[in-house]
Amino acid sequence: MRIFRVDNPHTKPFRFWEWVIGEIKRDHPEVIFLAEAFTRPKIMYELGKLGFTQSYTYFAWRHTKWEFTEYLTELTQTDVREYYRPNLWPNTPDILTEYLQSGGRPAFMIRLVLAATLGASYGIYGPAFELCESRPREPGSEEYLNAEKYEIKDWDITRADSLREFITRVNQIRRENPALQSNEGLRFHPVDNEQLICYSKSTEDQSNEVLVVVNLNPHYTHVGWVELDLDVLGLDREHPYQVHDLLTGARYLWHGSRNYVELNPQVVPAHIFHIRRRIRTERDFDYYL
Repeated sequence: MRIFRVDNPHTKPFRFWEWVIGEIKRDHPEVIFLAEAFTRPKIMYELGKLGFTQSYTYFAWRHTKWEFTEYLTELTQTDVREYYRPNLWPNTPDILTEYLQSGGRPAFMIRLVLAATLGASYGIYGPAFELCESRPREPGSEEYLNAEKYEIKDWDITRADSLREFITRVNQIRRENPALQSNEGLRFHPVDNEQLICYSKSTEDQSNEVLVVVNLNPHYTHVGWVELDLDVLGLDREHPYQVHDLLTGARYLWHGSRNYVELNPQVVPAHIFHIRRRIRTERDFDYYL
């Protein structure tokens, strides 16, 4: 065993975790401890300081553009990043949010893209998420109606409505883009529509840059103009650049900081763009890398 998910570690003495994690990592530094803790922020942060490698977060209950921006900025651009390693989960065996209960298949796709691209680490409660299970135990509850905690399940993840292929594609994009494998380099960019959120992630040397735009509303198409910080992205204001949508394969030629986006959640609710800069050859052909 090299990975341990610890249930409610905040209900146990802190001195115990400091001792046991220190003892184990002294001989096995590769061991990972994941804190499944939902409690006050200071206590969750203290668990990180005591040695927990990763921690659950409040991601499941963040829904608006403002909430995502404020929360992820706190986790990645303040001193919290020095000791707290967030793991983003849109659902768990115990948590089926109202957003997933009411948003249909697009809601699951939206939360998957957000979790997989906002954070370096994310997870899902497998088949229930892949098959968009959205039935609560009762109105107002965040418990699953038919939970694996209480019964043996036989999931058919090959169903036509399964998200298996979409999840596979998103994970492939993560593997192929180092910028998505780190919590560094996350920057939010303005959009003139509160239902659209835009952010970028870059490697330190800017050799890999990913731009993400997500429609946060699972019911309706939304359009808007994104305002990119070209200096952050290292883009030339005088020359066009290509954005390659890694989800659909579509390519767009953009110019300047202000560009138009339109996302229909019933088709694909997000863009995951790889930014390709213009280069010049000795024959002055335009290429994008």
